[in-house]
Amino acid sequence: MLDSINKDYINSKSPFAVLNFSNLLLEYLSTSLSLNQELVILCIGTDRSTGDSLGPLVGYKLSPYIPFYKQVRLLGTLDEPVHAKNLTDAIQKIDTLYPDSLILAIDASLGSMDKIGYINIKKGPLKPGLGVNKILPAVGHISITGIVNAGGMMEYMVLQNTRLSLVMNMATVISKSINRALFNIYNNRFIKDSKYI
Repeated sequence: MLDSINKDYINSKSPFAVLNFSNLLLEYLSTSLSLNQELVILCIGTDRSTGDSLGPLVGYKLSPYIPFYKQVRLLGTLDEPVHAKNLTDAIQKIDTLYPDSLILAIDASLGSMDKIGYINIKKGPLKPGLGVNKILPAVGHISITGIVNAGGMMEYMVLQNTRLSLVMNMATVISKSINRALFNIYNNRFIKDSKYI
C-alpha cells in the first residue's frame, strides 16, 4: 500500500470520475503500451479485509470484459486474489508466461484524510504492504492506488473498519475506467490496422 504524491489524482465521488480517470489512464497506456504487447492487469489485495479488498473487487468487476481483449491478462479477483502470501508467485507467473508484458498494478492505499476516496495513477511500480509495514516486492510499470482510509496508526484496524460502500464505489470507477480505456485503445488499433480503411 502506497500513498503516492502525484498530480494525477481523481476524486472517485465526482460525477465525472470515470470519464476523467479513463482519459488519464488512456494517456498513460497509449504512451507505454507497444503494438502487440500483452497487458497484464494485476489486482492486489484480499477479500478478508474491507479496506484491502479494492484490488480483488476491481478484478471481479473487470473479469467479464477481459475476454474481449485478446492481448490483456487479468490476475487477482475475489475468487483468486493476489495478496501478500502469493504475490511473489504471481510475479513469477507473469515473468514466465508474459515476459515482455506491460504490467498495470492496482492496490488500496492509506493516505491523508483529505485524500480518502481519491484514485491515483503514476508511472512506475507500487509497493504493496507499505501502509501496514510489510516488505513485499514492488511491481508494475504503471500503478493505480485507491486511498481507502487514513494512515498513521493501527493500520490493520483502519483497513478492517473501512466502509465497504467507499471501496465498492472506487472499484466501480477504476474497473469502468480501465474497460473504457481498453476499448478505446484496441478499437482504435483495430480500425487503423484494418485493410478496409
